[in-house]
Parts: sequence; C-alpha cells; structure tokens
Amino acid sequence: MRNQETTPFGIAVELTERGKEQDCRRKAWRIAAEREAAMAYLSMGEAHRRITEYLNRFSDSVASQDGASLKSLLSLSSNSPNLLALADSLNVFQDANRLIRQSDRYSQFGDILVNFFRALQCYRLGNLVDAYHAFEKSANAFTQEFRSWDSAWALEALYVVAYEIRIIAERADRELASNGKSPEKLKGAGSFLMKVFGVLAGKGPKRVGALYVTCQLFKIYFKLGTVHLCRSVIRSIETARIFDFEEFPKRDRVTYMYYTGRLEVFNENFPAADQKLSYALMHCNPQREANIRMILKYLIPVKLSMGILPTRVLLEKYNLFEYGNVVQSLTRGDPRLLRQALQEHEDRFLRSGVYLVLEKLELQVYQRLVKKIYFIQRQKDPNKAHQIKLEVIVKALQWLEVDMDVDEVECIMAILINKGLVKGYFAHKSKVAVVSKQDPFPRLNGKPVGS
Repeated sequence: MRNQETTPFGIAVELTERGKEQDCRRKAWRIAAEREAAMAYLSMGEAHRRITEYLNRFSDSVASQDGASLKSLLSLSSNSPNLLALADSLNVFQDANRLIRQSDRYSQFGDILVNFFRALQCYRLGNLVDAYHAFEKSANAFTQEFRSWDSAWALEALYVVAYEIRIIAERADRELASNGKSPEKLKGAGSFLMKVFGVLAGKGPKRVGALYVTCQLFKIYFKLGTVHLCRSVIRSIETARIFDFEEFPKRDRVTYMYYTGRLEVFNENFPAADQKLSYALMHCNPQREANIRMILKYLIPVKLSMGILPTRVLLEKYNLFEYGNVVQSLTRGDPRLLRQALQEHEDRFLRSGVYLVLEKLELQVYQRLVKKIYFIQRQKDPNKAHQIKLEVIVKALQWLEVDMDVDEVECIMAILINKGLVKGYFAHKSKVAVVSKQDPFPRLNGKPVGS
C-alpha cells in the first residue's frame, strides 16, 4: 500500500481510511450489541449486588493486605468476566458513586473507586481516551494510598496499575491518531510512572518494585523514540547504593538487561551490549521462546560483530532466518551475499535498529575472503603464500560478481590492516599485500573490529 498512496486522486488512501472507519463502526456496533444483550437480562437489584460485591472485595483485600486479590480487581484491560459484568452493572445501576461516598467502609478509597468505575465504563464502551483520563486519576489516588502503607504487600497491585496505564495509554493514542489528533497519552503515562518510581526508589522493602516500573518506562520510551530519557532511571538503578540488582525479581532483571542491552547496541558499545544481552538470555525462562527470540534478535548482531557466528540450528529453532545469509556471507567471505541479505531484510533490520551493525560486518567478510585466498596459495606454494597479489583478490571478487578495481581493493586492504584484521604491509609498486608469516589474520576473540 505504500506505493499506492501516491496514486492519482489518493484513491488508495481513501479506501484505507474508509476501511478503518468501517472497522471502527463494526467494533462500536459489536460492543453496543454485547452490552445491550447483557443488560437486557440484568435487573437493578442484581446490578446493585454485583457492585456491592466488588466494593466489599476491594475493602476486604486492603484490610487483609491481600495483594493477589487486589491485583485482580484492578486489571482493567484483562477483559475478565467479573469486570465485564461489573461494567454492565454500572450502566444499569448508575448511582454507584453515591453508594461509595455514603459508606464509611468505601469512602476512604473513594477517589480510587469512583474513577476506576468511570474508567471501566468507558473502556467497556470503547471510549479509550476517556478511559485513560479516568484511570490516570484512579492510579494517582492508588499511588497516594500505596505511599501511606508501611509494607510492600500491595506491590503486585501497583505492578498492575503501572502495566494498565501503559496499555490503556497506547490504545488511547491509537484512537487519537485515527481521529486525526495528536497522540499524547503515552507520554503522560511516562510522567505518571516516573512519580511511581520516585515512591519506590527508597530504602524500604518497596524498593524491589522499582525495577518493574523502570521496565515499563523503558517500553514507553522505546515506543516513543525517546530512549535518551532512560539514562536518568538507569543511573538510579545502577549507581544508587540502596539497590542490590540480584535482589530484584528475575523477570524484571531479564527485562531490564534486555532493554539496557539494546541501548548499548544503539550506542555501539558492543562489549557492554554482549554482557547485558547474554545475561538476559542466560536468565530467561527457557519456555518463553518468544522472549528468547527477542533477545537473540539483538544478541546475534552483537556476537557477529565480535566474530562469533551462531549455528544454523539456533537460527532455525527461533525462526531467525533473516540472519541466515548474513552468517553464510561471513562463512564464505562473500560480500555480494551480505549486501543481498541486507537489502532483502532492510525494513526488518532498520526497525530493529541493527542495520548499521550488520552493515559493518563487510570488513570481516573481506578479511575472510583474503584468508581463503591465502590458504589456497599456501596449498600451492607455501613459500609465497604470504604474498597476495591484489589482482588475485580482484578476480575472486569478479567471480563473486562484485565489480571492483585494483585501487579499490588496495583501499580495502589498507583498512583491514589498519583495523587489525590483517597483519602485514603493502608493496605498493608491485600491487602486492605482504601478510605476516605468523598469525596473519588475528581472531577478534570476542572484541569488536577496531576496538
């Protein structure tokens, strides 16, 4: 459709927008039909009973410090049957706010509950922007309550609040964008989560929740393309003495290392990226193959830049076929194959942010080609194997359908020698590269080219 958008009269664009509008209408009709069908059999008394039951469960969860129960009561986007039934009940019995305010048992949580009910109703109706506004108010009120509680019993519930505000913000932004408005709710969710991080980043038992909130912030910053905002949070986690990284839950440590590893890839700090992504891979649940694949999508380019090639079995197991020809190009010393692989999967590599990392593998490909020529010459004449005529390299490239003259090859050889990929020197007049008789092609040994 990308090419069709430029067609005369914008026909493709018009059809696309019309399709989106039809989808929105169908979704709205379906939600309305489901709601009407549910409410058709719902009496006022039954609606009142469901609402009171929810309020009692909320109050009891706080009184007994039952974090697991409280967590389930706040999972707005989970589409759980109980919350969907509650949403329908709120549309039948429309005096729930008075019920909350007039009860001593519920009124202390009034700001949480009233706004949560409002968010739930809007979410059920598909009004995602209004749902976000109401949920943000409820989340702020919940955070204030959480701050006043001495122990960390409600951490799991706070995790749900942090997760939900991100998810609802993303969906609200999609709604805004589809209506031609500026998406801004995810940015607001990031600001809210920074406040939550401030509540958790203390010396008490609540501090173990800081890493989960940090990971939610990372997801927001990566989504918005504002990854520079990660730095202040990273400093708090990695330099503050109050934090012991290993005391955080494994799930959060893996997610944190995955995102900070990606940051190091963007900064081309490959040793640090290797350390962080390898940690994430080592501690990731082996049954979570989708998560392992996400980690490998960045770890493989890092390892390749250090001269470490993955096996074909690994690529097949985790469906990472886009790296197949990249690895083959290194194995064969074939620059043409590398360029084809980069061109074929260009969009995917660019979206992942690893295109430039893979593009820089070209030097390693040339090193491996020269190395193959060296070994062939050594089999024919061991005494002259270290003298490699540039014309021979030109012919090898021509055989690989790479058009390059002697001057260009000389330039490449100079770069290989300068980067430490080849040990040797030039005999410029005779157009010969003289490589060392001892270890002419040094291994990278886990270090990136030129480090």
